[in-house]
Amino acid sequence: MFQLKENGTTVKTEVLAGMTTFLTMAYIIIVNPIVLSDAGVPFDQVFMATIIAAVIGTLWMALFANYPIAIAPGMGLNAYFTSVIIASDGTLDYVTAFSAVFVAGIVFVILSLTPLREKLIDAIPQNLKHGITAGIGLFIAFIGLRQSGIVAHHETNLVKLGDLTSAPVLLSLFGLIVTVILMARNVYGAIFIGMAATGVTAFFTGQLKFQEGFIKMPHLPEGIIVWNPVSAFGDVISHGLYGVVFAFLMVTLFDTTGTMVGVARQAGLLKNGKLPRVRPALLADSVAATAGAMFGTSPTSAYVESSSGVAVGGRTGLTTVTVAALFIIASFFGPLVGALSGVAAITAPALIIVGSLMIGVVKEIDWDAFEEAFPAFLIILTMPLTSSIATGIALGFISWPIIKIVKGKWREVHPLLYIFAIMFAYQLLFLPH
Repeated sequence: MFQLKENGTTVKTEVLAGMTTFLTMAYIIIVNPIVLSDAGVPFDQVFMATIIAAVIGTLWMALFANYPIAIAPGMGLNAYFTSVIIASDGTLDYVTAFSAVFVAGIVFVILSLTPLREKLIDAIPQNLKHGITAGIGLFIAFIGLRQSGIVAHHETNLVKLGDLTSAPVLLSLFGLIVTVILMARNVYGAIFIGMAATGVTAFFTGQLKFQEGFIKMPHLPEGIIVWNPVSAFGDVISHGLYGVVFAFLMVTLFDTTGTMVGVARQAGLLKNGKLPRVRPALLADSVAATAGAMFGTSPTSAYVESSSGVAVGGRTGLTTVTVAALFIIASFFGPLVGALSGVAAITAPALIIVGSLMIGVVKEIDWDAFEEAFPAFLIILTMPLTSSIATGIALGFISWPIIKIVKGKWREVHPLLYIFAIMFAYQLLFLPH
């Protein structure tokens, strides 16, 4: 079924690869509920929704595309989801926000069924794509620094160095140092192991307590949150959430496709520079995003941590079947995850590390060409400073064609980019963001 011999692999290798991938991305079932709980979403709801979305997307990738690429709710997108609700000052609840995610998922499915998705990707300049990834990385790292207490609020300068002698900050620094050492030593599952080491330390220092035990039957307190497409589209229209939907689409579009191509290239699965079975692979992410919104989580993405499984020999969908099975097993440990989520120091280092990995793409930006570099820089700068991924993307997409026109290079701008620039300008001027 998975063509193991054709791909030069074995069942043992694929299972080991799946376990490795799961260990490197298992932090999401702890971090995602923490991030979305700030928006008022019940922890247990997000915990199960995260697992459901990951299982659906990963199994789809395994069974229909036969790739060792895992799917789960994306980092950065969950922070953006929370920031949208918080920035609305009570005018937007999480149910309505999930309607926007649901609509984005439906549009994403439609795009994945047509050649339009590939055309959209080709239309966006590479430097803007790199800027988006790097900007999200900075945004995520900044969130981790704030949650850990390493960076604190300052009335005049906005931020300052936190109290490095406080127990939570010391624990965060311990977790960060351990994880960095493991990453530097190329230890598989470094982020997960670092979280485990921090958790053990937190337990023995009295910062972590298990008051509800460890195991509990999986459940969804809110049931299915969004299911009616007509109602979901109505919510988007009535609250003017076009920019939010567009932001989800744009970020997921570039992040997922780039990750898939990168991991497939590492595994030697590209044929003549292109990804075979690209349509079912793209559908895995869009179907998972739609399903995830129904149960209560932010959009999904292909996980770059899949490269750790590929590094130990994963080449087929059997790797991702293993990942999905381990996610299902994890669903029975809700109380354990809930207790861990109460200690920010356990998860904050993971955010900082993931941010450092994402910002690495800045080296790919053409810094010698001002008209290319400045829009990318604007995206990177404004995402963390405005606490909005959408705003960063908008400013980059508006500035890029303007500078090109001034340089007399307007013919180099794809017609779609002019449309994007107008849409983003309208959003920033007249719509909530």
